[in-house]
Amino acid sequence: MTPLEWEVVTLSLKVSLWATALSLPFGILTALVLARGNFPGKQLLNGIVHLPLILPPVVTGYLLLLTFGRRAPVGAWLEETFGLVLAFRWTGAALAAAIMAFPLMVRAIRLAIEAVDPRIEDAAATLGASRVMVFLTITLPLTLPGIIAGAILAFAKAMGEFGATITFVSNIPGETQTLPSAIYAALQVPGGEGAVIRLVILSVILAMGALLVSEWLARRVGHKAGRA
Repeated sequence: MTPLEWEVVTLSLKVSLWATALSLPFGILTALVLARGNFPGKQLLNGIVHLPLILPPVVTGYLLLLTFGRRAPVGAWLEETFGLVLAFRWTGAALAAAIMAFPLMVRAIRLAIEAVDPRIEDAAATLGASRVMVFLTITLPLTLPGIIAGAILAFAKAMGEFGATITFVSNIPGETQTLPSAIYAALQVPGGEGAVIRLVILSVILAMGALLVSEWLARRVGHKAGRA
């Protein structure tokens, strides 16, 4: 592994960790609303949440550029107000990865919430617990394995995100060049097969490692919950 390749790996981990951490609270809230809510527009919200899975990633990246570009309304406001620039920066790569991974996270957490017997929550509510306390003391502990699984699946998806990222933040070495874009760049260079093979093997190891950790953590938390 060359220093440049290690830099790519470090940036990919940084982008994926931030993407997962920042989207997790929104993922839990959205999953809870979709699992327990009953309101007009619920199906529309569900469709919007899953839209990144249906749209071509390039379209998602272009929409991000139109919204968060430096001359776009939201992007210009973020820069002027907070000094936060997303387009063509690693922060934008984290945003693109978070949006592309969000549906997988929400789906895993939503299934976990739906598996919780509502009668347990109702019983806690009849004893005087508020909705927030019911969620924190009943729903959240019981859905923790699903939350962990959703977070790690989102992390693995963020590690492999390419289309939306390269459209929104380009492929800038040291700034936005993650593993998928580095593989793509190496494929364009004569004699770059060695770098491609190394990066592909590393991508497979990281993805499989994330899935195995997800299974292990989910089972460990599930066993602890069962003994409690």
